[in-house]
Amino acid sequence: MAQVSLNNIRKVYPNGVEAVTPSSFHIQDGEFVVLVGPSGCGKSTLLRMIAGLEDITDGTLKIGEREVNDTDPAHRDIAMVFQNYALYPHMTVRKNIAYGLKNRKTPADEIARKVAEASALLNLDEYLDRKPSQLSGGQRQRVAMGRAIVRDPALFLFDEPLSNLDAKLRNQMRIEIKALQRRLGVTSIYVTHDQVEAMTMADRIIVMNAGKIEQIGTPEEVYHRPASTFVASFMGAPPMNLLSAQARDGSVHYGDTVVTGCNGTEGQVTLGIRPEDILPDDNGPLAIHVDIIEELGAHRLLHGSIGDDRLTMHVGKDTPVSTGPVSVSVKPGAASLFHHQTGQRL
Repeated sequence: MAQVSLNNIRKVYPNGVEAVTPSSFHIQDGEFVVLVGPSGCGKSTLLRMIAGLEDITDGTLKIGEREVNDTDPAHRDIAMVFQNYALYPHMTVRKNIAYGLKNRKTPADEIARKVAEASALLNLDEYLDRKPSQLSGGQRQRVAMGRAIVRDPALFLFDEPLSNLDAKLRNQMRIEIKALQRRLGVTSIYVTHDQVEAMTMADRIIVMNAGKIEQIGTPEEVYHRPASTFVASFMGAPPMNLLSAQARDGSVHYGDTVVTGCNGTEGQVTLGIRPEDILPDDNGPLAIHVDIIEELGAHRLLHGSIGDDRLTMHVGKDTPVSTGPVSVSVKPGAASLFHHQTGQRL
């Protein structure tokens, strides 16, 4: 296992584009950290710098106690799992898993032992003599993971490994990857654009936007205390409702209605409320006009408008609902406040 430390790591391409602004964070031994953000936010570039596949423009990268800025990828003691699996089509599963070990001139008996261990761990025993074309997407991803596991790396790097799978397989594989990482205890960095993967798999999440880190925190911290309106709107399905409001006299007002309290803030603010924190309440101070109801089995999503803003509510399957006006209140202490210009949390 290994700790990973980034100190003001930066990436600027020859054309002057700054793909990653100076970024610093520390990953503990055995931690599972997820880099998440939209396409083009710099998350894969950052991962590739850690892997040694991209040069570092500025800053210092350490894996363990060793600075590796100029260290060849093969000597960083890492294993990487890609989106496209990168399996050799003419080789069997057994030979694909063993390929890296064979190249390193590992003794044959040790290769056989490690392949057998990885195969048992990943439930691949019955597929060892098949070619990749004879496997499902999930099985091919397991083979790619097996090839990484047999190297006994200090660090696992995952670059959107589930993007090519259907929704059901993605759900299954993210559980398997997390369980496998827990069992092996290997420090892992995982890149995804899928906030559900980030929330369900990570010990800590690093949210990126336009080349910079917006927030680092546990899934609970990132979800319930987003550092910015970007994080609030990106993390969560559906995302946090963001409403234009006024802070005055120790309270936050939406129109003429007091929604929540505040300390030391005056003037225009952005009010953030998670859909599940808006509660149907016959005596509630706010009135939402519901125009769409999404039935999702265990719960419902109610989409509507309040003033000039759109808003989504999350209610249980047994909550009676209908389109039209609905009186609601906000769960006490659940609202977030953001600066109306910078979008930063107040």
